[in-house]
Amino acid sequence: MEKILVLDFGGQYDQLIARRVREHHVFAEVLPYDKIAVDEIASQYCGVIFTGGPNSVYDPASPHYDPKILTLGLPILGICYGDQLMAYMAGGEIRSAENSSEFGKIEVTVNASSPLFAGLPEKSVCWMSHNDFVAELPKGFSTIATTEKCPCAAMSDEGRRLFGVQFHPEVTHTEYGKQMLANFLFRICGCKGDWNMEDFVAQSVEKYRRELAGKRVLCALSGGVDSSVAAVLLHRAIGDNLTCVFVDHGLLRKNEGDMVEEIFRRQFNMKLIRVNAEERFLSRLSQTSDPETKRKIIGEEFIRVFEDVGKELGKMDILVQGTIYPDVIESGKGDASTIKSHHNVGGLPDVIDFERIVEPLRDLFKDEVRATGLALGIPKELVFRQPFPGPGLAIRIIGKVTKDKADTLREVDAIFREELANAGLEQLPAQYFAVLTDTRSVGVMGDARTYGYTVALRAVTTDDFMTADWARIPYPVLERASNRITNEVRNISRVTYDITSKPPATVEWE
Repeated sequence: MEKILVLDFGGQYDQLIARRVREHHVFAEVLPYDKIAVDEIASQYCGVIFTGGPNSVYDPASPHYDPKILTLGLPILGICYGDQLMAYMAGGEIRSAENSSEFGKIEVTVNASSPLFAGLPEKSVCWMSHNDFVAELPKGFSTIATTEKCPCAAMSDEGRRLFGVQFHPEVTHTEYGKQMLANFLFRICGCKGDWNMEDFVAQSVEKYRRELAGKRVLCALSGGVDSSVAAVLLHRAIGDNLTCVFVDHGLLRKNEGDMVEEIFRRQFNMKLIRVNAEERFLSRLSQTSDPETKRKIIGEEFIRVFEDVGKELGKMDILVQGTIYPDVIESGKGDASTIKSHHNVGGLPDVIDFERIVEPLRDLFKDEVRATGLALGIPKELVFRQPFPGPGLAIRIIGKVTKDKADTLREVDAIFREELANAGLEQLPAQYFAVLTDTRSVGVMGDARTYGYTVALRAVTTDDFMTADWARIPYPVLERASNRITNEVRNISRVTYDITSKPPATVEWE
């Protein structure tokens, strides 16, 4: 199988680069720069991409690599820091940009005769984010792109198939970024583009059939898209050696617990244990208002429930979770900062009673998870179901969590989802839900003063959940939802609509 190595030097877009490569049906694998030796690369990959990173190449503490990689004869594309590192390793000079730093959308002028820019217009918009730049080209290299402030926005040594770009072709803000990556993959690396999610499924099934042979495996099943796909994937690999544990923590959406049990017990014929743990979770959550503490409590309590079930079943060796890549990024990966601890990543306790945790979807983005689900034969209505976080309504209830608040939010959320479905918009936003804020406000009903909670409705459009924009839901739909919520749900006096993008906000409120 043809593979591209994404050599990670600490960039925030490392997995996004891999995702863009996979969109062209070429398998991409991300490895930290210090986890693979140069001699291992030539026989395994048909091309290499150096990622960006926050460092300066002339800092002795910055991540460097063996210059021998430039002599392997493999095509290499350096991006941002990777571009500077390539120039540095080849004998060029890197300098601080001082007053010529570039951040955001910048017009770039390219040499369209370069195979990297074949078929592109001479001028377009790219996404820059740099303080340093290539001041002197290495021997054998030539400049193939410039900007107003950057004399070398891209460089190449076509004879050795070495290319570097100062900007980020992997982000959507670079106008022709996908075409640039396609040119690198097909024109320069000679890839065929024959990898697909069916291949991922087949390889994963074989991998876990081999690795987990003879193991007793417990799967943390929330009923959401991610954990459902992980469960079906592992069930295909190890069959009845997999036991799914569905923890009903009292923080699910309306009627969700019964639906999950119906689908997996009857439709997929899996071994399923449903644990009613509402009182257990709510008791612990009632003592805190801090969102990070909530997540860590939920993460720990999930594990403790699984341990208890495991003791009843006898020794269980492996715990399976539906972690996906945005969870990993936001919980802090390597040098990345922690945005919020996901209950199945940053929220795990230090000591768990399993040999290891298996996360078969850890390197996939949401759209890839859905594609995997379809490849596994999971019905579309489940695959394209609304994403729902493992901590459930606990992170959509601002402040302390109580049963009354959870019941209230369940009704509000159900109404919002019903109104979007009635309007034929249920697939338009990538995610939509309601939030019960901790703010009360004065209202008036039946000539009497009320003092109820404010709820916020949230809907976003996105293709990867790393960035998102608020969905432009028609006003009449929002009006109907608001009218129903304030008339049908007790203790709600005000409804708002969140129009904040990600960044600066996250999709969830907590």
